[in-house]
Amino acid sequence: MTQFNGDTQTSVQDIALIVGGGPGISSSCARLFAENGMRVCVAARNPEKAVLETLEKTHGVRRCACDASDPAAVAQLFGSVVQDVGTPRLVVHNIDGRVPGIFRKSVIEADPVMALETLRNSAFSAFLVGQQAARLMLGNEPDANGARGTIIFTNASAALKGFPSSGAFAMACHAKSGLAQSMARELMPQGIHVANVPIDAAIGWTQEDGTRAHRLAGTTVDDNMADPVHIAKTYLQLHQQHRSTWAFEVVLRPWAEKW
Repeated sequence: MTQFNGDTQTSVQDIALIVGGGPGISSSCARLFAENGMRVCVAARNPEKAVLETLEKTHGVRRCACDASDPAAVAQLFGSVVQDVGTPRLVVHNIDGRVPGIFRKSVIEADPVMALETLRNSAFSAFLVGQQAARLMLGNEPDANGARGTIIFTNASAALKGFPSSGAFAMACHAKSGLAQSMARELMPQGIHVANVPIDAAIGWTQEDGTRAHRLAGTTVDDNMADPVHIAKTYLQLHQQHRSTWAFEVVLRPWAEKW
């Protein structure tokens, strides 16, 4: 996996760590952050995904292996990033967390083991990542804006309302929102910007044929799905916000979404 070339990188560059690696939000964030001069690391259970290998080749993104639901693995991830690259100033937790067998299961059908695994993958991993990020960022020198860093949690519409046959995911998303709100109240006065971003939409990422599509919702028609390229722009803008107007919760939905 790529090591950053010290001859081309400078100490003033922001370091971004994205936890969760796929072709949608994570990849769009990695590309945009790198194009804006950041050194970028992406962590995933499977860092050998083709999309991550491409990001390494095209944008110098560092790939890291990590099971974000494992406390020891998350601690090791942050330790490795600090040692090999530096302390992050931007951390994005972008993990849905649902296991396949929990989808569309009523409360009487849902497997308790799968419900617990969904909570571990989503909310508990968000806690682990947020905890490690906060510990490190508190040691950062404030930048010109007085900020020590930014922590962003990707969330879903289930953070705002519990849908039928989606109890485990609703628990996980509500838990992530509560975590983010608690962290924001605790850390923002210390110079760490914490943001919760519920995305109330299917996310259609660009396919090989140039169309945007979601694996379940089909092909995007007339921008009826969220575009991860523009989600990434929102994340970058959150990181760059002046501390006099830090946003905590930003809900993103397409113009045609019924809500």
